This record gives sequence, structure tokens and C-alpha cells, in this order.
Amino acid sequence: MDNDRNIYQILETNTPEAAFREVQMILKMIFPAFDVALIRAAFETSIRLFKGSYPGYQACNTQYHDLSHTLGVFLAMTRLVHGATLDDKSFSERAIALSLVSALFHDAGYIQDIHDREGTGAKHTRTHVLRSMDFLARHGPDHGLSDEEVEAGRVMISYTDPSVDISTISHPSLKVECLGKMLAVADFFAQMADRMYLEKLLYLYHEFEEGEVPGYENELDLLHKTIDFYRFTEARISTLLYTTDHLLCLHFEAKWHICENLYKVATEKQEAYLHKILKSSDPLKRLKRGGIVKKIRRKNNHRKPGFPGNPA
Repeated sequence: MDNDRNIYQILETNTPEAAFREVQMILKMIFPAFDVALIRAAFETSIRLFKGSYPGYQACNTQYHDLSHTLGVFLAMTRLVHGATLDDKSFSERAIALSLVSALFHDAGYIQDIHDREGTGAKHTRTHVLRSMDFLARHGPDHGLSDEEVEAGRVMISYTDPSVDISTISHPSLKVECLGKMLAVADFFAQMADRMYLEKLLYLYHEFEEGEVPGYENELDLLHKTIDFYRFTEARISTLLYTTDHLLCLHFEAKWHICENLYKVATEKQEAYLHKILKSSDPLKRLKRGGIVKKIRRKNNHRKPGFPGNPA
């Protein structure tokens, strides 16, 4: 599929409600009478949480790990599960619902509570997965989840930590393991197939800086090192779910009559463009979407003179 606009019209949605409608439509392709009540409740909680109207929490203030990303993971996870069912994998309606609740809460750990007024949620970068698991443990029962379901959801979320050796993760069943691995893959694809992924990496650098994640000198250095991250994610996805391309091809063929993994197509386009701009004298000048570079440059004018493109 060669048309960028068509790819993103399929992969992305413009509003939270549009994302939910697309998820619901796909779920009806799996089970025509799928009861979405649990998923709807978790979806509404996630919206309130990120917007700052969920009791006890502030609004999301991380610009990379934001509501848009969570909804992207929610949608990518649904597509993977649909592809798996087309590949004769069997999941109960309840297990699918739990996996989507886990997707909606997988980055809740970035949200600060109302008493935490220091910095932003980015300071929790290293611990956000555990914090997300704890959020599910605290609030899962309010959504009707049993203790066993809460524990299964926590395990699924644990797979989204890219630093964890997945062979060390204990899981209550093979289906929970499979859904956890799908969630991790959905997390990667929702980020890297995002139309503004390269621009948003500038936000990610600042999250890493506040979260004391070492290894990056500045925004441009992170862009250069993203080339290696592409190789890492290829290997990680292959380890997590070697049938990823097949499952997503099954989904996109059934839903859109396109036998391709459109997430991979979009990711490869982003990588090709990154290689191209890194050869230029001012790579950041080539990142024009969302006005993000201008926002970051204004921010850095108040912080440090060495930002690429600013006078030293």
C-alpha cells in the first residue's frame, strides 16, 4: 500500500470515540454479540484519568506517553487479537476484554496523584510499568475484575517493559502469556507507526531526561540512536510473537481487503525517512508535523543554548 494518507486513515483515529467505535466494530467481527460493558467502563476511566477528572489523579502531563498513545495501543491490541482468532486461536470474550482493559491501563503509571506536585509523570519512566500494574490492582475490582483477573492483567502489562527478560515472567496460563506478548507488540507498533513518531521522539527525549534514563546527549542524539532501536524492536517483536505479520495481515485483509501488516509498512516508511533526514545538515528542520520542533526549540531556548538549530 503506497498512499501514506490511506495508511494513516486506516491505522489512526481522530477522536477517542472514533477509536472506541473501531474497536467495537472489530470485536463484533470476533463475537457478534460481544458485551463491551467492561471495556467501555475501562475506556471511560482511561479518558478521565488522562484528562485529570479521575478522583485522586492529575491530568497527564507527558507528551509522548499520552492519551493518543494509549488509544493507539488499545486499537492495535484489538487488531492483533482479531488476527489471532482468524488464525484459529481461541480466547474467551472475557479474556479479550481483560486484555483490552490492560491495554487501556498499561501507561497509567505515568499519571501523578493529586499530591505529587514535583516535576511531571516522566520522572516515573523507569517505574511506570510497575505503577501501571499497581493501578490495575487498585482499580480493577471497581470495574468488576476478580482477583485472578487482576493478577492476569498485571502479568499482561508486565510484558510491555522492554528491559524485562520475558522468559522470567510467570504467567497463570498460556493464553495470558500470549495476550501479554500481543500487548507488548501493540505497544511497539502504536508508537513506531504513529504518523508523528519521529517528531514525538523529541518529547521522548525530555521524558527520558527527567526520568534519568541514561544514554542520550540531546534530542538529535536520540534520533541517531533510534536507528539501533528499530533493530532492537524487530528482534523483540520476533521473540515476543513471531507470527505478528501473519496475524495483522489476516486482520487487515478481513477488515480492509489489504493483505499487509500496515503497522510494519508505516514503521518502515518512518525509518526510511529518518535515515534520509539524518544525512542532512539540520535533521530537525525536516520534522514538520505538529509544530513539535518549534515547541521544543522554544522550550530549550529557556533551558540550554546547545539544542541543534539554536545558537550556542
